[in-house]
Amino acid sequence: MNEALAFIDWPNEGLLIEPLLPAIAAQAADADASRSVASEVIALIKGNPVMGMTASPQLGGLNSQVAAVARELAAVAGCCSSTAWCLWNHLCTFHFFCALLGPEHSGLLADITAKREWVSFPAGAGTRVNGVLKDGKIALTGTASFGSGARYGEHAGVVFLLPEAGNGQPKAGLARRFTLVDLRTPGVAVEPTWKAMSLRASATDHLHYQGASVPATRHVPFPDKFREVFRAADFPVIHHRYREDWVALSDLWLSAMAVGLASAALAEAAEGIRERVAIAGVKMIERPTIHVNLGQAGALIKTAGDAVLRACAETDARIEAAAAPIETDYLRQLGASMQALACCDDAMRLILRVLGGNGLREGANFERRYRDFQAMPLHINAHRDRVSEQIGRHLLGLPTENPF
Repeated sequence: MNEALAFIDWPNEGLLIEPLLPAIAAQAADADASRSVASEVIALIKGNPVMGMTASPQLGGLNSQVAAVARELAAVAGCCSSTAWCLWNHLCTFHFFCALLGPEHSGLLADITAKREWVSFPAGAGTRVNGVLKDGKIALTGTASFGSGARYGEHAGVVFLLPEAGNGQPKAGLARRFTLVDLRTPGVAVEPTWKAMSLRASATDHLHYQGASVPATRHVPFPDKFREVFRAADFPVIHHRYREDWVALSDLWLSAMAVGLASAALAEAAEGIRERVAIAGVKMIERPTIHVNLGQAGALIKTAGDAVLRACAETDARIEAAAAPIETDYLRQLGASMQALACCDDAMRLILRVLGGNGLREGANFERRYRDFQAMPLHINAHRDRVSEQIGRHLLGLPTENPF
């Protein structure tokens, strides 16, 4: 084993996704250039049991531990972060959909699980979707943004506004509701809008709904602080795992992907330096600053990995004990993820310093990984400003005002 990976000691035995990793890695550069994950890779993933890791036994799923999901996503991120980003979105949003839709819609969720269909949740900045109830259906019109993986998927979660009177007239105002839309139905269009430097094949696109319809029975309330609603003992859930907040789980798995990406970058850099020669014929492997910077990077990634795994273990223990989380648990999950991402951020900068201009010139893998990483601590779920404010308010005995 590479000494760098041995030092970080991230567990990667018995992965479901392991047979697919060579194919995922082989297409990473092309995916980055073309801005689309290879269709063959998407098909392979949909045929893999990893798709059902966050589905409970009642839905025919694997009911996998939070830590097990983290290990799978870290492995994929080390090969192709765009692919990992899309799979991450599917796994964490499906968890959320199961919590929101609940036992009443178990049949729909079980069917998605059995068919290993892909879900996404476009609901980013600028999203606005309206619904009209008529003839036993709800017609949806509007645009939803940041639909990561939507072009690869079969279903999308939609938050929409529905007239409370139910007859198309907003006499009593608008109620915020949630439903699942089959993306193969008429009236749905995916617009490729993701032009960022990071995760260029993540397909974080816009979805346009132009009269797309869903059955009138397939919608539920979309509460503000949904995490608090799910914790309540009288709120019906398909399985106890769905009392855990999906935002917190998404942060844990996002930071696991950061560990996988940074570990791969460190291992590749350390391996490449062994034979590299700097200016004036000095062997880079003998330069003390190389030792110092790589040593710091390795320690930071190891610390990040340990923090993620510890937070995952706490979550899994709570699910096993059927204990509902409290706000402190939620903030501990977010805090561990935030700090793990910060450690990986520092580590990636140290590796960049070690590689220097020649390192960037000689290969594109680090440049791609470095660009991909930039989106991770910027994601709204794990953003340092959002998380730190909530934790700080909690430490002062103030309510955490952010709705998610």
